[in-house]
Amino acid sequence: MSMKIKEKYHVGDIRPSQLLQTYGVGALIALPNLSALIMGLDDWDVNNSQEITEERLLHAIQSALGSQVKRLLAPPASEVEPGNPFSYEARIGVPVAAFPRWLVCPRCHLLAPVESGYFQLKVNRYQPEQTRYIHVNCQHQPTVLPSRFMIACEAGHLDDFPWMHFLHGDKHCNAMVRMLELGVSGEPSDILIVCDTCGAKRPMSDALSNDEKQKYHPTCTGRRPHLRDKEKACSNKARSILLAASNTWFPLIFSTLSLPSTPDLLGQRVENKWPILQEVQSAENIAMLRRMRLLGDLSEYSDDEIWDRVELKKTTGNAEETVRPADLKVPEWQTLSHPEQAPKSADFEVTPVVLPDGYEHYLEQVVLVERLREVRALTGFTRIESLNDYAEEDNLPTDHIMPLVRKRTTWVPASEVRGEGLFIQFREDTIQEWLQSYDVKRHNASFFDAHRRWRRARHIESPEANYPGIRYVLLHTFAHALIRQLTLESGYTAASIRERIYALPPEHENGPMAGILLYTAASDSEGTLGGLVSLGKRIGYHIDGAREEMQRCASDPLCAEHTHFDDNKLHGAACHACMFLPETSCERGNKYLDRSVFVPTVDSSNLAFFPVI
Repeated sequence: MSMKIKEKYHVGDIRPSQLLQTYGVGALIALPNLSALIMGLDDWDVNNSQEITEERLLHAIQSALGSQVKRLLAPPASEVEPGNPFSYEARIGVPVAAFPRWLVCPRCHLLAPVESGYFQLKVNRYQPEQTRYIHVNCQHQPTVLPSRFMIACEAGHLDDFPWMHFLHGDKHCNAMVRMLELGVSGEPSDILIVCDTCGAKRPMSDALSNDEKQKYHPTCTGRRPHLRDKEKACSNKARSILLAASNTWFPLIFSTLSLPSTPDLLGQRVENKWPILQEVQSAENIAMLRRMRLLGDLSEYSDDEIWDRVELKKTTGNAEETVRPADLKVPEWQTLSHPEQAPKSADFEVTPVVLPDGYEHYLEQVVLVERLREVRALTGFTRIESLNDYAEEDNLPTDHIMPLVRKRTTWVPASEVRGEGLFIQFREDTIQEWLQSYDVKRHNASFFDAHRRWRRARHIESPEANYPGIRYVLLHTFAHALIRQLTLESGYTAASIRERIYALPPEHENGPMAGILLYTAASDSEGTLGGLVSLGKRIGYHIDGAREEMQRCASDPLCAEHTHFDDNKLHGAACHACMFLPETSCERGNKYLDRSVFVPTVDSSNLAFFPVI
């Protein structure tokens, strides 16, 4: 997929799936010579976007964004690799704009905005990644670099660093500003901003120090550069941030597994083709689609058979279904926990296997998910603070979520991935027996207190809310331990395996749930190699390996002793050496993990769900 600057020039390529998880609307992407901002949906040309069908996910998005959302669309892409940079295919892509707008010349150190006229865009149509800005009035016309300082606030606003105000305050100066680096460390204390006109000087450490030492506090401008506008007022405190900072963009993504809604193959194929079939008014229209070769695998059925099923769906499926985002996992649990009743489809097939020896007391069942499809949709984003703290809640802080469009959107960008998985269900009676332990209850109270203090320190309303419970901590820890073990033999990297945790107590309206799904989530061929399903047939061996590995950590005894939550963190005995995974694989950003509730450690043995191996 290509990216276009100023809707004219192709400047780079990224995978469509990256436009949700890594470089979505409002995110910054670092190109070899440019820093670009992905623009809002108002600027997207969706004539070359394919519609993705997933009704449950669409209903959940409608409950969050409004009933006007009617479609899930894949990012615009061309099926033909553009060989001619002047061809129509080369113009298909996602619009971006250069950001930050202030650039620095590496030779003369001039610091000025793009609009100043000092810099000129040099386009390379045959090597788009070499497109760059040059300083036309400097010797040798060097490639200029984006300034690596910006300001942002928790409401999602983003703007260039206010260089003139930082250097001159409210005084007017027809300034020629330079950015001088006095050392080689790149530290803010080594960077000096100098005005050639009036001689004013100021180190960047004044704007990028801790709260006690910071002398300059910028004001939020309310700017939304991805939407090309400003909001009237913003009461949030602006922060000076670096261009490459990890907290500049956090996506708000809804995702679900595609489950067969009908047991027969014809119904499933009609569902897959519904974006085309929903406008059909008669069997004659079906015949026209057949002549246009748009029916795909429906071609083996007669026009009347297809029309009868389309008519049935229109009469029985027109009622708008209300699906809360928190309920997206409920049908998944109901299907995965009853694999013998699950219908098969081209995108979903499950097979239960015999429980591994020695785990009959702990596990209810193991299910191989031989085929699955996951659909994800981007509905907004935040800056500074992630929304992981509100996972699976309907009352998200809407004042912190930045929209993707200026007005109400009728579609959202989505992607689909296919792969395989492994579902493990725990025995509820054994879970309940473990939860009744005095030591586990006390540890749960400590986790809850840490949860409350962590949210209160971040000024999150209702700090007691959204605590997942010690049941979740156990299942989450088990999932991480097993993923790390499976990567040793499956051929998948840890970033290619994702988790879905099903953890609800019996008193919950949809409970009880106690299980995990580990699945591949790659958009390329790596997603369907069969490695997880193959290893699932010997899952007992791999659980044994995970238990043995998690009893010790390279950071022990420090890691194992971290069970007192005295440093404002939301994990117990867990660290990068033993438990943490890439954050794209983890539901909760490596929070709510603790080896001591999974297996005995060098510091604790009275909390472990599984005994020593």
